[in-house]
Amino acid sequence: MVCRMFRLETEVDKARRDLLRARLRDTNTAASPVLRALRGTPDERDVPLHVWAVNDTDDTLAGGLVGYTWATWLHVTYLWVDAPHRGAGLGSRLLARAEHLAASRRGCRAARLETWDFQAPRFYEKQGYEVACAVPDYPPGITEYLLTKKLG
Repeated sequence: MVCRMFRLETEVDKARRDLLRARLRDTNTAASPVLRALRGTPDERDVPLHVWAVNDTDDTLAGGLVGYTWATWLHVTYLWVDAPHRGAGLGSRLLARAEHLAASRRGCRAARLETWDFQAPRFYEKQGYEVACAVPDYPPGITEYLLTKKLG
C-alpha cells in the first residue's frame, strides 16, 4: 500500500475549480446513462432565461425573473417585484411567462426554485408549485424551501 502526503490549500483558484468541475462532470457522465445521453445535445448546458417587467413611461424596472433551463427543467434563480407593484399579479405574470417559454420553446417539463419562509413559499404554492424539501435553519432561524412544478 502506498501512503501519499497531500497538503490542503484553501485559496480561491478558478483554474482548479474549472478542472474539478470538468472531472466531476466526466465522472458523473461515466456513471449515469441519463447524463451520458445528454452529452452533445442542446439540453447539456444551462441556457439563460430572463423575463423583465419594464415601465413603459420611464423604462424603470418593475420586476423580473432570472433563471435558466437545463435537461428539460426550468430553474428559477430570482423572482422580484418592486414594492409598489406587489399584489397586482405581476409576479404571477413573470412566472407564467417564464414557464410558458421554458415549456413551449425549450421542451421543459418541470420547474424548480428555492425560497425562504419569509419570502414567497405560499405565492409559489398558489402558482401550482409543491414543496419537495424544507431545510430548517438555513441560515439559522430561517427555513429554505425547494419547490417543484410539472409544466405543460
